[in-house]
Formats: sequence, C-alpha cells, structure tokens
Amino acid sequence: MPDWRAAWAAVRERMRRELGDPVFDAWIGPLNLESFDADELKIGATKPFVRNWVANHYVGRIEKAFLAEGFAPASLAIVISATPSPAIGGGIPRETQHQGLAETQASISYISPRSESRGSDEGLWTRMLHPQQTFDSFIPGAANQFGHGAAKSFADGQQADIPLLYIHGGFGFGKTHLLNAAALEFRKRGKRTLFLRAEDFMRHFLGALYRKDTLAFKEELRTAEVLIIDDLQHICRSAATASEFLYTVNAFADLRRRVVIAADRAPQALEGLGADVKSRLAGGLCVGLDKPDRDTRFAILKSRATEFTRHKPDVVIPESVLERIADIEDASPRELIGVFTKLATYADLTKKPITLEVAEEAVGLRAGPGAKTSIEDIQKKTAEFYKLDVKDFHSPQRARRVARPRQVAMYLSRKLTTRSLPEIGRRFGGRDHTTVLHACRRIEALIVEDALFRQEVDFLSQMLQRRPEI
Repeated sequence: MPDWRAAWAAVRERMRRELGDPVFDAWIGPLNLESFDADELKIGATKPFVRNWVANHYVGRIEKAFLAEGFAPASLAIVISATPSPAIGGGIPRETQHQGLAETQASISYISPRSESRGSDEGLWTRMLHPQQTFDSFIPGAANQFGHGAAKSFADGQQADIPLLYIHGGFGFGKTHLLNAAALEFRKRGKRTLFLRAEDFMRHFLGALYRKDTLAFKEELRTAEVLIIDDLQHICRSAATASEFLYTVNAFADLRRRVVIAADRAPQALEGLGADVKSRLAGGLCVGLDKPDRDTRFAILKSRATEFTRHKPDVVIPESVLERIADIEDASPRELIGVFTKLATYADLTKKPITLEVAEEAVGLRAGPGAKTSIEDIQKKTAEFYKLDVKDFHSPQRARRVARPRQVAMYLSRKLTTRSLPEIGRRFGGRDHTTVLHACRRIEALIVEDALFRQEVDFLSQMLQRRPEI
C-alpha cells in the first residue's frame, strides 16, 4: 500500500505553493487525512461549511496534486472529521484511522476521483501583498499626513471604537499603498485580513449569484476579521453588488470587525450608490489624500533614489536633477516615480552620468503644453518597441508575441487617454470592452509580479506622455 500519509504531506506543500498562504490557511490547512483503506482516501474537515466549500471548489485540485506527486487514489471523499484536530502534517496514526468513522457516515460527501470542481479555484484570498509598501516607506507631507496617520493608527488598533476607515483621493496619490500597509500591519497582529479590489468583489458576488450560491460567498467573506476594499467607485456600476456591499459592511459592524475602503472621491460624490450606502461610508473616519507639495515630491524622489542606488551602486541621480523633476507641479506620486524609474533605467543601461541636460533629453519632458497622446500614437510606439506591425493589434492573432504587446497597448490607452473601454476595444479590431478590461487587469498584475516587465511598461508610458518642459 502506498504511504498515503507522506503523499498527503506532499500534496499539502504543493497546494500551499500553488494557492498561496492565505487561501491554503483558509481551506486546505484545516483538513486532515481521516483514513486510507484500499487506496480509498477520506479527507476530513472539522466544520460542515469547510467540508462543503472544499468539496465544491478544491477537490479537483487536491486530486490533481495527488497525481502530480505520483499517487492515484481509487476514490477521494471529503468528510466531517472524526478527529478533533488534524495531526501535525495532516496525517493520523494508522491505529486510529477507523475510530469514530461509523458515527460520521451520514456526513460523508463522496466525490468522484475524476470529477471537476464546479466553482472557481481562485476564491477570494488570492491577492498577494506588496512587502515594500509599508507605512515606513510611505512619504507623508502636508497633503497626506492625516491620511497616513489615520491609516496607521487604525491598523495599529488605536481606533478601536471606529469600525470603518474611508480613504479618498486621485489616481496615484497613495491610496493603494496605505491599504497594502494596513493589510500588512493587520496580518502582523494576527488578524485574518481580506484585501479585494471592488471589481474582485463584484466578480465573485455575481458569479455566486449566477451559480445560486450566494450563501457560500457571504460565509467565505465573513470569515475575515478585517475587510479591505480598493477602488470602491467601480461597485457603483451594479445595484445588486452595491446592496450586497452594504449588507457586508453592516455585518462587519455588527460583529465589531474592521473595514478599510479606498475610492477616487468622497462618499457623497459617488454616483450610483444609494443614500443608505453613502451614509454608512460617511459615518466612518473619512480622510482625503491630495497632490503633494514640492517638498513632499522631492522627498519621494530622494527616497526612491536612495533605494535604487542601494541596489545599483553605480547609478547616482544628482539632487539637482531630482529637484528639477520635483518642479512638475501637476504630477502625482505615481507619475513622479514613473519619471524617476525611466531616468534611473536610462542611467543604468547607458552608463552615462546624469546631468540636467541628459535628464531633460532622456525623460522627454520638453514637449509643448497642450499636446495629447492618442490611441494611434500608443499603438505605433508599442508596436515599434516590440518589433511588430500596428495591423497585428487589429488582427485576431492570439500568439503570445502579439497578444501581450496588444494588452500593453490597451492598458496604456486606458491610462493615458480619456477614451472609454468600448471605444478602445473598437480601435483594436472591434474587440469587446470586457477584453480591454481583462487586458488592463492582466498588465496591472504582471507589473506587480515582474520588475523587468514593469520597467518596459513604465518606459513606454513615459515616452508617450508629453509634459511641459522641466
């Protein structure tokens, strides 16, 4: 007989790598190997809800993990555990395999070993936090000091009587940085923290609605002790999702749990939300982030330059150059970092000493005021960069060498122009707006995961943006 205890330990480690710690700890970690008899495995869960959720969403992945480790169980079942808690490593002593099994026969949920999971394998707990986006790495100034302090004290547990924190401000002002920092702090304090974009909330809720499985969605959501939602303004597009969001916030308040929300505007300015939702949001601690002043802009650039030089000692950006970049009055922190990244990458690749003249040429900020970037410009420059023809972006080709640059061009079109998603789709061969949205999400994820790819996109973005002379 195969060593199923060793197999289960190997499967657990494989699934931890595949799913990430948050998802693994929520659903796979609590499972134990209940019994193994004639290659028929029973995986135990201590709670009926966990048993049902794993049976509906993860049993297929568990089976594939066994096969990947070289084991092929004749059958696999998810059952209510007969043991009070899993043994270390998920195994149980052989002599106690069958104890108490008769009492749990009615609770056993047998799953065909070749059946497919009917739900999403992703779940809600897939977002990975950015380890560098902490409160210490956030540069506070007059425009964002209150928001920084409020988020930090909220995450530290100092505002225990306030259940909800609402942060609003323009794109690139640091909202996501503060949310990420708060999530890191909450998790450091042992709080089970769920970090979602509003679009993730919508997608999972509407998927559950379509599958008639909203109860499972609600239950999974409410296993969190802290709920963090970014870009709330996107929830306004769906009345059903907005209502579910309100129920969720009310439930967290009733359970005395914490909620942190970010949006691009204050609660009362959110369109498409009812007065009840706006009132609930406004009843929390609302703080705004504004454009940084010059001193803060320079501090942000200097901090980034110090960090870059720590990894690349040969690249030194003089303070006079940083001061010149800090003079860009209408730049958000994100845009400032983009300019700096382009300049630092240029210095690293060319090995040229950075002077004001070199910086002005490399960063490309000498275009006259009023110039605008068009989708055609974006397509042309992106195609040139990736050595493609512009017509490839309009073709139905799905080869990676074409599909990824096309996604980059769509992402930049959304970022650098005011065109709507449907119009951008039409300019790329008559594609649907959902294709454009998927492309933008994919590029945003890759920018976080791949530093080299992020440099490519930042370089294209800065090359396409035309600002007044610095």
